[in-house]
Amino acid sequence: MISASDLTPAELAALLHFHAEAGVDWLLEDEPVDRFAEFEAMKSARRSAAPAAQPQQERQEPSRPARAAPEQRAAPPAPIERSPSRPQPAIPDGEAVQQARFAAESAGSLAELKTALEAFNGCNLKHSVRSTIFASGDPASGIMVIGPAPGADDEREGIAFAGRQGQLLDRMLASIGLERSAILLTQIIPWRPPGNRMPSAAETEICRPFIERQIALAEPRAILLLGNYTARFFFGENDTIHGLRGRWKEIAVAERVIPAIASLHPQDLLTAPINKRLAWSDLLAFQARLRSLSLLTN
Repeated sequence: MISASDLTPAELAALLHFHAEAGVDWLLEDEPVDRFAEFEAMKSARRSAAPAAQPQQERQEPSRPARAAPEQRAAPPAPIERSPSRPQPAIPDGEAVQQARFAAESAGSLAELKTALEAFNGCNLKHSVRSTIFASGDPASGIMVIGPAPGADDEREGIAFAGRQGQLLDRMLASIGLERSAILLTQIIPWRPPGNRMPSAAETEICRPFIERQIALAEPRAILLLGNYTARFFFGENDTIHGLRGRWKEIAVAERVIPAIASLHPQDLLTAPINKRLAWSDLLAFQARLRSLSLLTN
Protein backbone atom coordinates (compact mmCIF):
# COMPACT_ATOMS: atom_id res chain seq x y z
CA MET A 1 0.00 0.00 0.00
CA ILE A 2 1.36 3.45 -0.90
CA SER A 3 1.82 5.75 2.08
CA ALA A 4 1.12 9.47 1.94
CA SER A 5 4.78 10.04 2.88
CA ASP A 6 5.81 8.34 -0.39
CA LEU A 7 3.96 10.93 -2.51
CA THR A 8 5.22 14.29 -3.68
CA PRO A 9 3.15 17.37 -2.70
CA ALA A 10 1.79 17.57 -6.26
CA GLU A 11 0.81 13.88 -6.29
CA LEU A 12 -0.83 14.18 -2.87
CA ALA A 13 -2.80 17.26 -3.98
CA ALA A 14 -3.95 15.43 -7.12
CA LEU A 15 -5.05 12.42 -5.05
CA LEU A 16 -7.02 14.59 -2.61
CA HIS A 17 -8.65 16.41 -5.52
CA PHE A 18 -9.61 13.07 -7.11
CA HIS A 19 -11.25 11.90 -3.86
CA ALA A 20 -13.12 15.21 -3.53
CA GLU A 21 -14.44 14.94 -7.09
CA ALA A 22 -15.57 11.37 -6.36
CA GLY A 23 -17.69 12.64 -3.47
CA VAL A 24 -15.38 11.70 -0.57
CA ASP A 25 -15.67 14.60 1.85
CA TRP A 26 -14.50 13.08 5.16
CA LEU A 27 -12.01 10.44 6.36
CA LEU A 28 -13.61 8.15 8.90
CA GLU A 29 -10.45 6.58 10.37
CA ASP A 30 -6.90 7.81 10.97
CA GLU A 31 -5.55 4.32 10.20
CA PRO A 32 -6.85 1.66 7.78
CA VAL A 33 -8.97 -1.06 9.40
CA ASP A 34 -9.32 -4.58 8.00
CA ARG A 35 -13.07 -5.11 8.49
CA PHE A 36 -12.91 -8.59 6.96
CA ALA A 37 -10.41 -9.73 9.60
CA GLU A 38 -12.55 -8.17 12.33
CA PHE A 39 -15.58 -10.05 11.08
CA GLU A 40 -13.75 -13.39 10.96
CA ALA A 41 -12.43 -12.86 14.50
CA MET A 42 -15.94 -12.07 15.71
CA LYS A 43 -17.33 -15.26 14.15
CA SER A 44 -14.57 -17.37 15.73
CA ALA A 45 -15.26 -15.85 19.16
CA ARG A 46 -18.96 -16.60 18.84
CA ARG A 47 -18.33 -20.22 17.82
CA SER A 48 -16.03 -20.86 20.81
CA ALA A 49 -18.40 -19.17 23.27
CA ALA A 50 -21.59 -20.93 22.08
CA PRO A 51 -20.90 -24.51 23.48
CA ALA A 52 -20.02 -23.18 26.97
CA ALA A 53 -22.98 -20.84 27.18
CA GLN A 54 -25.59 -23.41 26.14
CA PRO A 55 -25.29 -25.86 29.19
CA GLN A 56 -25.24 -22.94 31.63
CA GLN A 57 -28.42 -21.57 30.09
CA GLU A 58 -30.08 -24.98 30.35
CA ARG A 59 -29.19 -25.22 34.10
CA GLN A 60 -30.57 -21.80 34.84
CA GLU A 61 -33.76 -22.33 32.85
CA PRO A 62 -34.76 -26.03 33.23
CA SER A 63 -38.25 -25.51 31.97
CA ARG A 64 -40.15 -22.86 30.08
CA PRO A 65 -43.86 -22.70 29.27
CA ALA A 66 -44.75 -23.29 25.67
CA ARG A 67 -46.80 -20.08 25.52
CA ALA A 68 -46.48 -17.01 27.66
CA ALA A 69 -49.53 -15.96 29.61
CA PRO A 70 -51.45 -13.13 27.98
CA GLU A 71 -50.42 -10.70 30.71
CA GLN A 72 -46.72 -11.65 30.23
CA ARG A 73 -46.56 -11.14 26.48
CA ALA A 74 -44.20 -8.42 25.34
CA ALA A 75 -45.79 -5.17 24.30
CA PRO A 76 -45.60 -4.33 20.59
CA PRO A 77 -42.69 -2.07 19.66
CA ALA A 78 -43.41 1.62 19.73
CA PRO A 79 -43.56 3.32 16.32
CA ILE A 80 -40.28 4.85 15.21
CA GLU A 81 -40.49 8.62 15.16
CA ARG A 82 -39.03 10.38 12.15
CA SER A 83 -36.00 12.45 13.01
CA PRO A 84 -36.61 16.17 12.42
CA SER A 85 -33.26 16.43 10.65
CA ARG A 86 -34.09 13.67 8.16
CA PRO A 87 -35.29 15.11 4.81
CA GLN A 88 -38.94 14.48 4.09
CA PRO A 89 -39.85 12.54 0.93
CA ALA A 90 -40.02 14.76 -2.13
CA ILE A 91 -43.37 15.59 -3.64
CA PRO A 92 -44.36 13.56 -6.74
CA ASP A 93 -42.29 14.40 -9.79
CA GLY A 94 -45.21 15.64 -11.87
CA GLU A 95 -46.41 17.95 -9.15
CA ALA A 96 -42.84 19.14 -8.52
CA VAL A 97 -42.47 20.10 -12.19
CA GLN A 98 -45.70 22.10 -12.01
CA GLN A 99 -44.56 23.88 -8.86
CA ALA A 100 -41.17 24.62 -10.41
CA ARG A 101 -42.80 26.05 -13.51
CA PHE A 102 -45.10 28.25 -11.43
CA ALA A 103 -42.22 29.50 -9.25
CA ALA A 104 -40.02 30.26 -12.26
CA GLU A 105 -42.68 32.01 -14.31
CA SER A 106 -43.69 34.13 -11.31
CA ALA A 107 -40.21 35.70 -11.16
CA GLY A 108 -39.93 39.03 -12.95
CA SER A 109 -36.17 39.41 -12.58
CA LEU A 110 -33.09 37.29 -12.04
CA ALA A 111 -32.99 38.42 -8.40
CA GLU A 112 -36.56 37.24 -7.88
CA LEU A 113 -35.78 33.98 -9.68
CA LYS A 114 -32.80 33.35 -7.38
CA THR A 115 -35.04 33.87 -4.34
CA ALA A 116 -37.67 31.51 -5.78
CA LEU A 117 -35.04 28.86 -6.52
CA GLU A 118 -33.57 29.03 -3.02
CA ALA A 119 -37.06 28.62 -1.52
CA PHE A 120 -38.00 25.71 -3.79
CA ASN A 121 -37.91 22.28 -2.09
CA GLY A 122 -39.42 20.05 -4.77
CA CYS A 123 -36.16 18.44 -5.91
CA ASN A 124 -34.41 15.71 -3.90
CA LEU A 125 -31.00 17.06 -4.91
CA LYS A 126 -31.46 20.08 -2.67
CA HIS A 127 -31.67 17.92 0.49
CA SER A 128 -28.04 16.75 0.25
CA VAL A 129 -26.16 19.97 -0.58
CA ARG A 130 -24.99 23.08 1.20
CA SER A 131 -25.24 25.54 -1.73
CA THR A 132 -27.70 26.53 -4.42
CA ILE A 133 -25.72 27.61 -7.50
CA PHE A 134 -27.25 30.47 -9.48
CA ALA A 135 -26.19 32.59 -12.44
CA SER A 136 -23.37 35.09 -11.92
CA GLY A 137 -21.83 37.83 -14.02
CA ASP A 138 -23.37 40.47 -16.27
CA PRO A 139 -26.88 39.60 -17.58
CA ALA A 140 -26.84 42.68 -19.83
CA SER A 141 -23.85 41.41 -21.84
CA GLY A 142 -25.95 39.40 -24.28
CA ILE A 143 -23.47 36.53 -23.83
CA MET A 144 -24.31 33.40 -21.85
CA VAL A 145 -22.19 30.34 -20.97
CA ILE A 146 -24.06 27.34 -19.58
CA GLY A 147 -22.66 24.20 -17.95
CA PRO A 148 -24.33 21.01 -16.66
CA ALA A 149 -24.31 20.78 -12.83
CA PRO A 150 -22.15 21.88 -9.90
CA GLY A 151 -19.12 19.89 -8.81
CA ALA A 152 -17.55 19.60 -5.37
CA ASP A 153 -15.56 22.84 -5.74
CA ASP A 154 -18.65 24.70 -6.96
CA GLU A 155 -20.63 23.56 -3.94
CA ARG A 156 -17.89 24.53 -1.50
CA GLU A 157 -17.42 28.00 -2.98
CA GLY A 158 -21.06 28.63 -3.93
CA ILE A 159 -20.35 29.61 -7.55
CA ALA A 160 -20.43 27.88 -10.91
CA PHE A 161 -17.13 26.68 -12.39
CA ALA A 162 -14.90 26.90 -9.32
CA GLY A 163 -11.61 25.11 -8.66
CA ARG A 164 -9.33 23.82 -11.41
CA GLN A 165 -12.06 23.61 -14.03
CA GLY A 166 -13.02 27.22 -13.28
CA GLN A 167 -9.43 28.36 -13.64
CA LEU A 168 -9.23 26.62 -17.01
CA LEU A 169 -12.53 28.18 -18.12
CA ASP A 170 -11.21 31.62 -17.17
CA ARG A 171 -8.19 31.03 -19.42
CA MET A 172 -10.42 29.78 -22.23
CA LEU A 173 -12.59 32.90 -22.03
CA ALA A 174 -9.56 35.19 -21.82
CA SER A 175 -8.17 33.62 -25.00
CA ILE A 176 -11.08 35.11 -26.96
CA GLY A 177 -11.25 38.41 -25.09
CA LEU A 178 -13.86 37.57 -22.44
CA GLU A 179 -13.92 37.32 -18.66
CA ARG A 180 -16.49 35.72 -16.42
CA SER A 181 -17.57 38.97 -14.76
CA ALA A 182 -18.50 40.42 -18.18
CA ILE A 183 -20.78 37.55 -19.26
CA LEU A 184 -23.56 35.52 -17.63
CA LEU A 185 -22.30 32.17 -16.36
CA THR A 186 -24.73 29.52 -15.10
CA GLN A 187 -25.59 25.80 -14.95
CA ILE A 188 -28.66 23.73 -15.79
CA ILE A 189 -28.84 21.96 -12.42
CA PRO A 190 -28.49 24.31 -9.40
CA TRP A 191 -27.62 21.56 -6.88
CA ARG A 192 -24.72 19.13 -6.96
CA PRO A 193 -25.85 15.51 -7.55
CA PRO A 194 -24.37 13.11 -4.96
CA GLY A 195 -20.98 11.80 -6.05
CA ASN A 196 -21.19 14.01 -9.17
CA ARG A 197 -23.51 11.49 -10.82
CA MET A 198 -25.64 12.41 -13.82
CA PRO A 199 -28.99 14.01 -12.93
CA SER A 200 -31.97 11.70 -13.43
CA ALA A 201 -34.65 12.42 -16.02
CA ALA A 202 -37.06 13.52 -13.25
CA GLU A 203 -34.47 15.84 -11.68
CA THR A 204 -33.74 17.33 -15.10
CA GLU A 205 -37.39 18.12 -15.78
CA ILE A 206 -37.86 19.65 -12.32
CA CYS A 207 -34.90 21.98 -12.91
CA ARG A 208 -35.79 22.81 -16.53
CA PRO A 209 -38.20 25.72 -15.78
CA PHE A 210 -35.54 27.54 -13.76
CA ILE A 211 -32.79 27.46 -16.39
CA GLU A 212 -35.24 28.36 -19.15
CA ARG A 213 -36.47 31.30 -17.08
CA GLN A 214 -32.87 32.44 -16.54
CA ILE A 215 -32.42 32.54 -20.31
CA ALA A 216 -35.74 34.31 -20.84
CA LEU A 217 -34.92 37.01 -18.30
CA ALA A 218 -31.30 37.52 -19.42
CA GLU A 219 -32.23 37.56 -23.15
CA PRO A 220 -28.79 36.46 -24.43
CA ARG A 221 -27.99 36.88 -28.11
CA ALA A 222 -25.49 34.00 -28.22
CA ILE A 223 -24.95 30.97 -25.96
CA LEU A 224 -21.97 28.69 -25.41
CA LEU A 225 -22.98 25.25 -24.09
CA LEU A 226 -20.33 23.25 -22.25
CA GLY A 227 -20.39 19.47 -21.94
CA ASN A 228 -22.29 16.45 -23.19
CA TYR A 229 -25.25 16.76 -20.82
CA THR A 230 -25.74 20.45 -21.60
CA ALA A 231 -25.65 19.95 -25.37
CA ARG A 232 -28.15 17.07 -25.22
CA PHE A 233 -30.43 19.09 -22.92
CA PHE A 234 -30.75 22.02 -25.31
CA PHE A 235 -30.37 20.30 -28.68
CA GLY A 236 -32.64 17.36 -27.86
CA GLU A 237 -30.22 14.85 -29.38
CA ASN A 238 -28.51 11.76 -27.99
CA ASP A 239 -25.15 12.09 -29.74
CA THR A 240 -21.95 12.58 -27.74
CA ILE A 241 -20.35 15.99 -27.31
CA HIS A 242 -17.90 15.11 -30.09
CA GLY A 243 -20.83 14.79 -32.48
CA LEU A 244 -22.68 17.86 -31.18
CA ARG A 245 -19.83 20.35 -30.75
CA GLY A 246 -18.64 22.97 -33.19
CA ARG A 247 -21.93 23.49 -35.07
CA TRP A 248 -24.23 26.47 -34.59
CA LYS A 249 -27.84 25.58 -33.86
CA GLU A 250 -30.87 27.53 -32.81
CA ILE A 251 -32.64 26.86 -29.52
CA ALA A 252 -36.11 28.18 -28.72
CA VAL A 253 -36.75 29.54 -25.22
CA ALA A 254 -39.78 31.63 -24.23
CA GLU A 255 -40.75 32.38 -27.84
CA ARG A 256 -37.21 33.52 -28.62
CA VAL A 257 -34.77 31.76 -30.93
CA ILE A 258 -31.15 32.03 -29.84
CA PRO A 259 -28.01 30.80 -31.66
CA ALA A 260 -25.98 28.34 -29.57
CA ILE A 261 -22.81 26.35 -30.06
CA ALA A 262 -21.61 23.44 -27.93
CA SER A 263 -18.07 22.63 -26.87
CA LEU A 264 -16.24 20.38 -24.45
CA HIS A 265 -16.50 21.01 -20.73
CA PRO A 266 -13.31 22.19 -18.98
CA GLN A 267 -13.29 18.95 -16.98
CA ASP A 268 -13.18 17.03 -20.27
CA LEU A 269 -10.07 18.98 -21.18
CA LEU A 270 -8.41 18.33 -17.83
CA THR A 271 -9.07 14.62 -18.30
CA ALA A 272 -7.96 14.52 -21.95
CA PRO A 273 -5.79 17.57 -22.79
CA ILE A 274 -5.51 16.43 -26.42
CA ASN A 275 -9.08 17.70 -26.90
CA LYS A 276 -8.02 21.30 -26.24
CA ARG A 277 -7.48 21.77 -29.97
CA LEU A 278 -11.18 20.98 -30.53
CA ALA A 279 -12.26 23.39 -27.81
CA TRP A 280 -10.03 26.10 -29.29
CA SER A 281 -11.76 25.69 -32.66
CA ASP A 282 -15.16 26.06 -30.96
CA LEU A 283 -14.03 29.15 -29.05
CA LEU A 284 -12.87 30.80 -32.27
CA ALA A 285 -16.29 30.12 -33.83
CA PHE A 286 -17.97 31.59 -30.75
CA GLN A 287 -15.71 34.65 -30.91
CA ALA A 288 -16.52 35.20 -34.59
CA ARG A 289 -20.27 35.08 -33.91
CA LEU A 290 -19.95 37.53 -31.02
CA ARG A 291 -18.09 39.95 -33.28
CA SER A 292 -20.72 39.63 -36.00
CA LEU A 293 -23.36 40.51 -33.39
CA SER A 294 -21.25 43.46 -32.15
CA LEU A 295 -21.04 41.81 -28.71
CA LEU A 296 -17.25 41.69 -28.87
CA THR A 297 -15.17 44.48 -30.35
CA ASN A 298 -11.58 43.51 -29.54
